[in-house]
This record gives sequence, C-alpha cells and structure tokens, in this order.
Amino acid sequence: MSWRRFMMVTSCRPDRQLVRRAASPSNERPQEYPPMFALSIPQDVPPVVVAPPWDLTVGLIDATVQLDQPSGPETRTVGTGFLIQAPRPDGSSRVVLVTAAHVLEQMGQPEARIGWRTALPEGGWRFDPEPLVIRDALGEGLWTRHPDRDVAVMEIAAPAAFARAAIPLGWLADETAFEAWQVGPGDELLSLGFPRGLSANRAGFPILRVGRIASWPLSPVSAFPTFLLDFTVFPGNSGGPVFWTPGARKRPGIVEPATPFIAGLLSQEVRVNDEPLDIGVVTHAVFVREAIARLDLPVP
Repeated sequence: MSWRRFMMVTSCRPDRQLVRRAASPSNERPQEYPPMFALSIPQDVPPVVVAPPWDLTVGLIDATVQLDQPSGPETRTVGTGFLIQAPRPDGSSRVVLVTAAHVLEQMGQPEARIGWRTALPEGGWRFDPEPLVIRDALGEGLWTRHPDRDVAVMEIAAPAAFARAAIPLGWLADETAFEAWQVGPGDELLSLGFPRGLSANRAGFPILRVGRIASWPLSPVSAFPTFLLDFTVFPGNSGGPVFWTPGARKRPGIVEPATPFIAGLLSQEVRVNDEPLDIGVVTHAVFVREAIARLDLPVP
C-alpha cells in the first residue's frame, strides 16, 4: 500500500448555489392562551431571550478558510485551513491558522491567498480573499511545522469577524480524549474542506462531509498518530478539520461525549497502485496542540 499526500492543481471552476423552496404555510390555527395567562405578564418587562446552544459545526464552518496560490495561467494550488484562538503565554489574544504542512510547502511563492468572507448589510455574503504572506524575502516559510507530523501553524492577523470565529484551543482533543470518550471504529466524524477547489456557494463557505472511523486501535496516539476515515477524499481537502458533534452517529450502547470536539486534521488519502481507495488519513488533534505550543518556543 502506498500513502500519498493529496494536494490540488486544478482549473478554477464556478460553483453552484443551492436554492431552497420555502415551506408551505400551515392551515392550523395558532394556539390561544386564556386571558389570565396574558394578564399575568407585566407589560413593562421585556420577554426573556434564551441564547441557543453553541454549535461546533456552524462554528467551524465560520472558522474554516480556503488557501490557494496560482500555479499556472489557469490553475491554482488549493488547500484548507482553520482558525484557532490560542492565547499567548501572557494571556493576550492570538489567532492561529492551522493546515497540513504540505499545503504550504507546495506553495512556492511568497504570497498565498486566504479566503475571507464578508457579511453584507442585506444579509448576503461576499467572498473576500486577501494576500497572505507565507515566505520571507529568502523564500523561507513563515509557518511553524510539527517536527514529525504533517501539521503547520501560523500566527496571522485576521479580520475582526474571523478573530471572533476562531475556535478556542480547548476544543482540540488531547491525547486522552478518544479513550475517555469511547471513540471507536464505525463512529461518524464530520469534515470541512474545499474538494477540488469548490466551495458550498459563491461566498466561499466550505463543504461539510461525513465519514466513519475505519481503523483500530486509535490510541495511544504516540503509537497511532493517525487514523483512517472512510469517505471519499479529493484534492483540496488537505488541512481541513475533522470533528465530532452530537449530530454524528456513534455505535449503539456507547455514551456520547459531553461536548463536541475537533478530532484531528485531514492530511492524506490512501492509494494502492495509484488507485484511490476513498479513505482519508487523519492526524490526531494533539499534534495540532503540540505545533501551536512551538510558537512560544524561544527563537534560536
């Protein structure tokens, strides 16, 4: 079996927007409350607004961005990245871009593009990519690479909306998470990315997909630093987050984790004799944690 990293060199394609049909209005009469109920509410007290529970799926969609760089007159190299809020040792705020190391290593020019998105006043969104300097004047990468794994991190200056959307560091699974939360083969995990450079819509949001864990054992991560996910992978998915939320199915009889979590980063696909097996390779999130910690090491 051969393992080959997947990056993308593809022609830019326009994406298609999804159109949803509004639901038909209901013919049922609205519920009528007795007068006493209405009179029991003081007129000068505003209604209580209960905030909906935070959804990691939507949160990660907001925090996931496309990374690309031209590789020819009509082609570009594309990967996926996501943002983590990782405070500095002094407690000050810091936004860190996370991706697969080979995504940035395959981009030889000093500048890449990062796919920001801007909310419009009328409720729409606009794709707003901006340059991202990834190499210095000597061509050296400005990112920090994990010494052993296909993980790269880079402190960046993000627009205010994206800085707020960055996922807190604590949502990354640590080395004990899979065992503590009884994560096992057959459990579903979700993944975000830009397969073949496509986005969910013209605003540049990532595409959400699902797969099942296809390998065992999953721990200890020192012995099993990666695991397999049974779903079709495409060039452009490299660097995307892989995560669990209550919407994903688990094996019967297994207690669900108390909170959602980021399980890892999509880094490779499995191929045999150059034939894709529709299996992705996920690097455990603990190595993302370790790479981020290296940002605070003294500069030699």
